[in-house]
Amino acid sequence: MTNIVRESPVSFEKTPKRVENRGGWKVAMAYDKETEPCIVDLSHKPRFDLQDGSLSSFHPFGIAVPETPGMSVLENGFLVNRMNRTQASVWHLDGSPPQLPDDPAYTDVTDAAMCVAIMGKALFSIGEKLTSLDFLEPGKKAPFLVQGPLFHVPAQIVVLSRKPESPALIFTCSRGYGRSMVKAIMDAGAEFNLVPAGEERFTTWIKTIV
Repeated sequence: MTNIVRESPVSFEKTPKRVENRGGWKVAMAYDKETEPCIVDLSHKPRFDLQDGSLSSFHPFGIAVPETPGMSVLENGFLVNRMNRTQASVWHLDGSPPQLPDDPAYTDVTDAAMCVAIMGKALFSIGEKLTSLDFLEPGKKAPFLVQGPLFHVPAQIVVLSRKPESPALIFTCSRGYGRSMVKAIMDAGAEFNLVPAGEERFTTWIKTIV
């Protein structure tokens, strides 16, 4: 039986100090000097697209789909985002990887897109250099979904936390933009000393915001 090797569309110039092989992915678990702000490659995390005319009848992995477009819910390691009347995205961020639900309404889009998280107190200053989208819009409670361009590239962005001590966002876009997108983000974050971090840093961080 042939072992499947899956390559992340995201690449950093820095070499991780510890890597774990998982489901064909080489996952960077940690880097040296993981200061903040930091960026984490999560492209290996399972992500599903859910499309149906009756989204309210679906409970992906036991979680109710938010009723209003732009709303998100983070529960039991899953992030469920309502995109529009008929579509939602389901991202698995923590715990053992789930199986694709046995329902034609679900599509596994993990390999079709890049996914990264950016965390740290300079997050929204960096965000202002990436897009004109408003991550600090009054009245919105994190987590929430914003759909629009990052560097003119269509993306789904979820603001996970706006807490002053632990702001974080996660976004995904077509994998073809992966390398150039990360380079642009690193350039935008250079004045704030943005550095890559491993999955362990993200796992620890996310436990502080739920």
